[in-house]
Amino acid sequence: MIYTVVFYTHSGAIKYSKKMERMNIPCTLQPVPRKLSSSCGICAKITCNNINEEFYDSEVESIYKNISKTQFKLVYIDKNA
Repeated sequence: MIYTVVFYTHSGAIKYSKKMERMNIPCTLQPVPRKLSSSCGICAKITCNNINEEFYDSEVESIYKNISKTQFKLVYIDKNA
């Protein structure tokens, strides 16, 4: 599955990308779809079977499962947002 991870800050996105690299999870940074957020402007696309607690991070605003190129399903949102 492909997931889109939205962040509070650019630096958070970069840190998260490095975390995914250490976990051997394919991850690419790209502009966030405006449909999802207008906060920091950068998101991560990750490919994995499941999202669990190890994917949550203080820098993560929300995580969406990609249904199609334009459709997303919210699977995690930071409760402090």
